[in-house]
Amino acid sequence: MATPFLSTANTFLSPSHPSPTSQSPLPHSSSSSLAVLQPSRTAKKLPNLCRASNESSSAAESPDVVTKRRSLAICLITGLAFSSLPNAADMTTSSAHAAILEADEDDELMEKVKLDRKRRIERQGVLNSAKKETGYLQDVVYNLSKVGQAIENSDLPAAGSVLGKGTNADWVQKANVAFAKLSSGPEEKTEVDTFNSSLASLISSVVGNDIESSKVAFYASASAFEKWTTLTGIITQLKGL
Repeated sequence: MATPFLSTANTFLSPSHPSPTSQSPLPHSSSSSLAVLQPSRTAKKLPNLCRASNESSSAAESPDVVTKRRSLAICLITGLAFSSLPNAADMTTSSAHAAILEADEDDELMEKVKLDRKRRIERQGVLNSAKKETGYLQDVVYNLSKVGQAIENSDLPAAGSVLGKGTNADWVQKANVAFAKLSSGPEEKTEVDTFNSSLASLISSVVGNDIESSKVAFYASASAFEKWTTLTGIITQLKGL
């Protein structure tokens, strides 16, 4: 916040694998042990024998039987392939549902945009009509600036003369009139409550000649006021912020 009293407020609160074992050389082995280590010639012949057996059995069957089996196999494979594909009707239905959802989201977004625009227009109308309240808030800026300068100079009597003896001071009462008119949401009202409670602490600390507590309370008051003006949008119409 580019204002003197806030600048013043800020100055106050400143696995490894095992190595393989070497293999010992093979001992001199007999012919039986070589037969175990080397592939068997008989084993090599097995695939050929199986192939020959299958061919002989196929040859024994009639051409019609072979043709029917092949046709049946083709049908089964084709059926399985098509069964794994998504149903065209389901795909069309899913696409339609997605289109409907997307359209609903677009409608909701448009309604939100329209509502936000309407609120901004209404808010700007309220701000433009709050000339008197804007003046009250400008007095708050002016008074807080003077209080901040006095506290910075450790001149609590000067700060007290601006603040007054309590929260019933005229400028505070007028500020709350502006707060009530321009606050429209719970967050803004929370900042108003924070401002008033911090201001009460500030007045009490100044009256009690407690400089450190005055600095803390002043910072809290100025921060709450700044946040409130930002939330309401009135910050653009106030000088010194």
